[in-house]
Amino acid sequence: MAGDHAHRAEPRLEELVRDVPDFPTPGIVFKDITPLLADPRAMVEAVRAMADPWRGSNVDFVLGIEARGFILGAMVAVELGAGFVPARKPDKLPRETFSESYGLEYGHDAIEVHTDSMPAGSRTLIVDDVLATGGTAAAAARLVGACGAELVGFEFLMELTFLEGRSRLGRTPTHAVIAYGPAKDAA
Repeated sequence: MAGDHAHRAEPRLEELVRDVPDFPTPGIVFKDITPLLADPRAMVEAVRAMADPWRGSNVDFVLGIEARGFILGAMVAVELGAGFVPARKPDKLPRETFSESYGLEYGHDAIEVHTDSMPAGSRTLIVDDVLATGGTAAAAARLVGACGAELVGFEFLMELTFLEGRSRLGRTPTHAVIAYGPAKDAA
């Protein structure tokens, strides 16, 4: 079972996350993981660190949130021997969907899953790159519930702890590999 706290990763992983100021809007510091993904050893280390808390949790599906959650979620699913479910932006999936709207620190959006993507009672882990305000993850949790699946927990590569997104996720086990604290570290 996963812990309920973010754990600081080896400095190497943190050093491969690049800050991009004022993206996508002024005042936001975007956490760019493309340098981490370009380093095969770091990518393997990150994915294993994301999967490790959930080994033995009988995860049937990993739901990855578009877009960076697709990359990480698919690899975590392989590590756990689970299926992968994409949570996509509106109008990207070809069949009947459940849809959930959510707020971002810089706007609003929505995500969708196919109505038959997770059978009732299946155990699902939600994976995304970053936990910020928690809106996206909470919307994904509602999608898991709409399918009748059981939410096992949330896994993130990074958590911006000063935005307190964890508070929107209730008592569900939540883990992050890298934690960024005060706003001077990220926004």
